[in-house]
Amino acid sequence: MGLENSMKAERGSAFFYENSQQYVLKNASMRYSSLPPQTRVLWAKSGEAGGRHGLLSHLLDVAAVAECILELESSAGMRWAASQMGLPADLVPRWVATIVGLHDFGKAIPGFQAKWEAGKLADIAQGLAFPPSACTVDNHACATAAILGPLLRKASGAERDWCTKVVQAISAHHGYHFLSSEVDGGRPFNEPKPWAQARQALFDAYWRTLSPQGVPHSETLNLTTVNWLAGLTSAADWIASNPEWFPLGERGHDALSDYFLHARQLARAALAHIGWRAMQVLLRQDAPTSDLLARVAGQESLSARPLQSVGDALLKAAQGPALLLVEAPMGEGKTELAFLAHLRLQAINAHRGLYVALPTQATGNAMFRRVQRFLQRFVEKPTDIQLVHGGAAMNEDVVRLRGIDHSCEAALSASAWFAQRRRPLLSPYGVGTVDQALLCTLNVKHHFVRLWGLSNRVVVLDEVHAYDTYTSGLIVVLLQWLKAAGSSVVLMSATLPRARRDELLAAWNVAANDVPELPYPRVLLADDVGVRGDTFSARTLPPIHLHGLGTQLEDMADTAVEQLAGGGCGALIVNTVDRAQALYRMLRERLQGTATELLLFHARFPADDRRRLEQRVLEKFGATETRPQRALLVATQVAEQSLDIDFDFMLSDLAPVDLLLQRAGRLHRHADRVRPPSHARAQLWVAGLMPEFPDLEETAWGFVYDPYILGRTWAKLQHETLLQLPEDIDRLVQWVYGSDPLPEGLAQSVQDSIELAAYGEHLANEKRQRQQALNATLDSSVDLGEAYNGKPRGNEEGDDIRNKTRLGRDSVTLIPVEKTAEGWKVGDCIFQPDQMLDNATARQLYNRQVSVSKPAIVRHFQTGGCGALPASFAENGLLRYFYPLVLNDGCYTLDKLCIKLDKELGLVLEPVSLTDGGKQ
Repeated sequence: MGLENSMKAERGSAFFYENSQQYVLKNASMRYSSLPPQTRVLWAKSGEAGGRHGLLSHLLDVAAVAECILELESSAGMRWAASQMGLPADLVPRWVATIVGLHDFGKAIPGFQAKWEAGKLADIAQGLAFPPSACTVDNHACATAAILGPLLRKASGAERDWCTKVVQAISAHHGYHFLSSEVDGGRPFNEPKPWAQARQALFDAYWRTLSPQGVPHSETLNLTTVNWLAGLTSAADWIASNPEWFPLGERGHDALSDYFLHARQLARAALAHIGWRAMQVLLRQDAPTSDLLARVAGQESLSARPLQSVGDALLKAAQGPALLLVEAPMGEGKTELAFLAHLRLQAINAHRGLYVALPTQATGNAMFRRVQRFLQRFVEKPTDIQLVHGGAAMNEDVVRLRGIDHSCEAALSASAWFAQRRRPLLSPYGVGTVDQALLCTLNVKHHFVRLWGLSNRVVVLDEVHAYDTYTSGLIVVLLQWLKAAGSSVVLMSATLPRARRDELLAAWNVAANDVPELPYPRVLLADDVGVRGDTFSARTLPPIHLHGLGTQLEDMADTAVEQLAGGGCGALIVNTVDRAQALYRMLRERLQGTATELLLFHARFPADDRRRLEQRVLEKFGATETRPQRALLVATQVAEQSLDIDFDFMLSDLAPVDLLLQRAGRLHRHADRVRPPSHARAQLWVAGLMPEFPDLEETAWGFVYDPYILGRTWAKLQHETLLQLPEDIDRLVQWVYGSDPLPEGLAQSVQDSIELAAYGEHLANEKRQRQQALNATLDSSVDLGEAYNGKPRGNEEGDDIRNKTRLGRDSVTLIPVEKTAEGWKVGDCIFQPDQMLDNATARQLYNRQVSVSKPAIVRHFQTGGCGALPASFAENGLLRYFYPLVLNDGCYTLDKLCIKLDKELGLVLEPVSLTDGGKQ
């Protein structure tokens, strides 16, 4: 395209520089042909057929992408960037793009140029020498950090520290920030003088071509801005490095200004192909709360619930990015309020999108559909949405959305580009696990790309009570980063202890003394004005009759079968997978020949089976008009949170009171459902809630939950026979997690067990987890050098114990395959383990992944007890972090343990039978 057409295209963009014609004329003399030969020959990328892409061209390509990305951002986002960068908002896109494009400046060193023999020979032909001592430094990103600062300062007039920080930011584009000791070693040693001259000419030509106007008035940059800039740099580099979108070479342009204008056209086309579109505000016109909620819910008319009315009143008065904390019982419409909060806060602050973070993949899958339906009712232009967790590629909704051409006018699609590792949070809309957001706070590869994606967003964290002290510590740090990045946050919980609430609010700079005292249920909003809140009347649920039960599985099975006599649907929620499998087996035998549907749901099924089971659970027990007349669900904690399922009666293992209340919230959840006469009253049986304190080691419950909290829960519920929700929620939660003395009348041995042994362990564990969180997380309030010192680098796969989003036992991800004479078999497919896999087989294997945390199994696979990883796994991007579980006659034998895959039970771990012969 000629220059005239290029200029016409520019006038259609979001930011058009009025003086661009003068700018082009002013810089018309900047041409490739006028560059010194030593500068023009410098290469950045080599093609498969021997082609080359010049370094200056690549820098301009990346700058063009960065500028076009920023032009798609909201005015509020640019105002935030302007305030951080020390520039007027209208100058931010060009200034930031100019900085970002310099990311690969360090490729103009002998050590890098020597990596491609043809490129090296071309350099030599133009007078650039390669003495061995000068080639010892070859890390071009580190070289950028070492040599670019003085050139940038001289050209820009910015302060020294400001220049140092932006150079450090763009130098991190391969995943990690360099420490000062690494930067010191990034300068070439004993380099011949022509190299510095070639770099100076390269820099001058680049800077004159882009000509950013004005001088940054900020003396330095805070860590949030440094990481925002680093995230943008990585994203722009990924896009501009794709030769399908940015062909190698000078593309027929001699004038550098023409080349850059054409690169902008390519950038806009690439962004459109990806599905990276201009930010759009969903709430175009205000409406009453009930009308908006009806639209959110997809109903013709709807009356707002008290929670939603109170919450929306606070939201409509919000000023600036805000934190909304919702403490309300189950079934009050918290999710709909979160969607409404996005509409309101986005309209006020021009937030670029929404991310909803859930505790588990299962709850993320369920929420993904709800968010899709919500967006379809409000988006007016095509929009990308991603499911953000390790099993997203297997989700049927994602597969359907990915098949939609995201460059067309479809309302929602899921771009394959955004779906790649480290990129999903760049999409404007997402649903996934909280872990994906928490990786922003850890020194994992490209953590700043995730932070860029969450900046200027509305981030919803559901079930914030559901995490241990360590993960809660990471959430606190995440809130600090999000506040600094101009985002708004919605926190939701039905059962939040006071100390945890105060900690979350403090992360948003809300002092405990400023928080108004409000009875439960309550809503608090903190914004630029301050903190305020309100309370409301929640819907009173039917009273739940509480019964104690022995810890033996026979006790649970007997009670469940007895309750089925009158029909109905019941849930049995236990604390471990082994216990769930044993209980299922017992019930299967007892219910054989009866018209009772029996389902088992836990986390040790292969991922595709688990997904199908999850869908069956929702179909049988969700908000459906038809459901089984007699059915039992045996499940672990996967059925505890965020799934909209409803039961006539429930049996549960003893668990912390807040989690018991969450489980109880699935009892008679749908108020308009007609119950069998025998289940007109909601009833909950709790195993272990007997006069004698249960043995937490024998049951293994003490390995799953904090024994001290279990003990206080047991003590508090001893004399409770009726639970009235929501009235009892806050009373019970605050007592169990508070410091009030144990009730009178407990045996001295029980008191000692809880208050002495368990309490001491509890305090030590709390202290240890808090320290672990501090050691792992990055502090947004400190300087770049201090923030990363002592923070080991890791991968988001969580293979480094120091960079985990959750504690607990280590785990390995296994993929069961059957060994046959022809090869390894998965489904109907047979493949050779020592050969590369086709995409279909790799995807089929990936869909079969299952996580196991039994220590003996983890050690066996992590230490190579299974042998070297075969080529089919080691050389495949989907599978290289997984281990094949090679089943021989359906079993993998490890010492005295047999690992089996059962269609009904999932992965079963059981002792080797003496008659099995120990085959492997």
